[in-house]
This record gives sequence, structure tokens and C-alpha cells, in this order.
Amino acid sequence: MKLGVVGLPNVGKSTLFNAITKAGAQAANYPFCTIEPNVGVVAVPDVRLDKLAALYNSKKVTPTSLEFVDIAGLVRGASKGEGLGNKFLSHIREVDAIVHVVRCFEDANIIHVDETVDPLRDIETINFELIFSDMEMLERRIAKATTYIKTGDKKYQEELDKLNKLYAQLEAGKPIRTLEMDSDFREYVKGLFLLTTKPVIYAANVSEDEIGEENAFVKSVREVAKQEHAGVIVLSAKLEEDLAALSDDERKMFFEELGITKSGLDQLISACYSLLGLISYLTAGEKETRAWTIEKGTKAPQAAGKIHSDFERGFIRAEIVDYQTLIECKSFNAAKEKGKVRSEGKDYVMQDNDVVLFRINV
Repeated sequence: MKLGVVGLPNVGKSTLFNAITKAGAQAANYPFCTIEPNVGVVAVPDVRLDKLAALYNSKKVTPTSLEFVDIAGLVRGASKGEGLGNKFLSHIREVDAIVHVVRCFEDANIIHVDETVDPLRDIETINFELIFSDMEMLERRIAKATTYIKTGDKKYQEELDKLNKLYAQLEAGKPIRTLEMDSDFREYVKGLFLLTTKPVIYAANVSEDEIGEENAFVKSVREVAKQEHAGVIVLSAKLEEDLAALSDDERKMFFEELGITKSGLDQLISACYSLLGLISYLTAGEKETRAWTIEKGTKAPQAAGKIHSDFERGFIRAEIVDYQTLIECKSFNAAKEKGKVRSEGKDYVMQDNDVVLFRINV
């Protein structure tokens, strides 16, 4: 899964990226510091893996991972090529979801591209550039569908109606993701690859001394997110960067002192999984213990296909035990003897705490 970290220049975007990936992307107090996107792959922390690995004496532990892409700061007019606009938009097309960093703190020493701090204006700036880009794409499709209508084929009129509905949403200044859609229309929209369909998590970046508080800026971001069906996390990018340089024990101590229960990365992961409707099932053995990320509602054969396409084709059944039950029983065989291992077929919908042994015939 690939997440694009975006934001106006000097809102703390690259600082947050540094903190969550420890990739050392350049962070400086001037616009367009980031030109080519920096990429960092982050393992998703999962305490279940360590416990299962200890149980099975696994030689290898493989967590699932997220890929973060630090995309160049955007300015007004990007959809028309201003600043690094064209690069910004092309990089956004390649990600699964957007982490939009919004500045929610005052600091006279850090310049703002628009001179004053205003989260709603900043959100609007980026949203409108994505909306303008989508409108331009739809205009081309509408022109094409209008031409084909002359053939008399009804399907082109149906397509034109759909395109006009989407265009009207954008013209009203609203992202496509906020439009109510049935499953068929949603499937059609998915094939258009529009920027404003991508799920968004707003990362409200506050100062270090405002951690644990909800200032007026953060409240305004929450209100926008509610209207857009977007996620929100509140953090201090600078503090996250400082904490990232500490050892695990030192970090834990700081968390306790500051009353922080989750790091910025943990918050982001939770928000991403929730927003994108993802879960992880587990496989365990002497060779490897591993987490596999799938969408909620995925059935057993398709989950097996995440491991290898042959597994989906040759699926016979899945032997499944709940993670907590397996830990309590201390082995798969002990869980089986107690009748805690279930044999599930092709229609079984995978659950988040499933530890699975797939039976296949290839």
C-alpha cells in the first residue's frame, strides 16, 4: 500500500515524513525543498507476530509494510502547471491514499507560503487543485462521449449522464469521494482514476507544547474531515522527529511523560487501515511468521492468493484458529485437540485475528 504525504510548503510535511520513515528527507524553511518524491518503506508494528514467532521458534518474521511517498509542496495554480504542479499531480496519481499535512500552529520563525496560518484555506488550496485537474480530465471524456452519441448507441448517453453527474459535483467545489454512489456507479468511477476519489487522512500538525490539546485550528480541520468522510490524526511533526532519534526505551519514557499513547506512525497506520477498510491475517511456522494485509470482506481463496496466485486457484480449505486462542493453547496441534481449529471453505470471510493454514492442491 502506497501513501502520498502532501501539503503546502513549510507545513511540516517532510519533517513528518522523516519521523515516520527515518529516511532523512531534506527539510528546510523554503518552498520546493522537496522536488523528486522521497520514498520510505515502513514495517507495520504488530505485537502478534513476535508472540507467534516465539511460539513457533520461527527463523524469520515478516510484518506487512506501508510505502510513504513525500511529494513536493504544492501551491495555488498547480493544475495549470504553477510551481511543481504537474509533477505533484502525477505523483499523487500513483498512491492509494493521501496523507494531507495541515499546519495548525503559529511560529514567526517558519514562513508560510500564504503568509498567515489558516488550515481551512490550505486544505481548500490543495483540494481545488485536485478538483481542477479532475474537471479537466472529465471535460475531455464528456467531449468524446458527446461525439459518440451521434452513433445512436444508448451506452454513450448513459456514460455522458454519469460524467455530467461527476462534473457537477466537482463544479460545486466538492471532491468525488463525498458523492453518494451505489456499488455499480462506484465501480465505474474507480475506472476513471480521478484524484479526488482517493481517501484522505488529515494530519493536523501542532506545536510541541500543544500535544494533547485541541486548538481552534485542529477543530476546524476535524469539521472539514467530517464533511469529506476523511480521517484525522493530531500530532507534532517536530516532536515525532525528535522521538524517532531515541531508542525504544527512551521513546517509551517520553511517551509516558507527555501522556502520548500512540506515536504518529501508529496513529497513521490505524487511520489508514480504518479508512481503507483493511485487516491483517497471520500465517506462522518454523520457517516464517508473517502478516498479510487484505480488504475487509475478502474470502479465504482470495486471501490465499495474496501469498501466491496458485494458492487461490488450488484452494481446498483453510484451517483457522483465533490468534488469542492459539496463544492460550500454546500450539496449533493443542488448539486442534481442543476443537478450536475450524475448517473453512471457499465462502469464508477472513477476520482480523485469523491465524491460517491453507490446504491447497496445485
